[in-house]
Amino acid sequence: MRGIGIDAVDIARFRDLLSRRPNLRTRLFTAEELASLAERSDDAPSLAARFAVREATMKALGVGLGAFDFHDVSVEKLPSGAPGLQVTGRAEQLAISQGVGGWHVSITHTDTVAMAVVAAL
Repeated sequence: MRGIGIDAVDIARFRDLLSRRPNLRTRLFTAEELASLAERSDDAPSLAARFAVREATMKALGVGLGAFDFHDVSVEKLPSGAPGLQVTGRAEQLAISQGVGGWHVSITHTDTVAMAVVAAL
C-alpha cells in the first residue's frame, strides 16, 4: 500500500454551502457524477460523500488542496455496484510518480455525516 486517506463531511453544512453557491456543483463534481444522482430528491449526502472521496484521495497521496483539480478525481459505479475511483490529470500524474497502481474506495453516510476511505495501492 502506498497511502491511505480518510475524510468526513458534515452533510448539513455541505447542503447549506451548495444552496448558497449553486455553481459549486459543477466546479467540484463531474457531469457524470451529477447525472448519476439526478433522480435523487436529496443529493447532498451523496455529493458530500463524493467530496470526502476527493479529500481522502489527497490524503492518500500525501498532498493538500490545490495539488490537483477536483475533477481529476471522481466516483464511478462499478459493474458490481461498488464505488470505483477514477483518477485523471494532475492527480493521475501524482499517483504515477508515487508508484500507485490501483485504488480501493469505501463511501458511507448517515443522516448527518458522509465519510470516505481511499487506499492507494
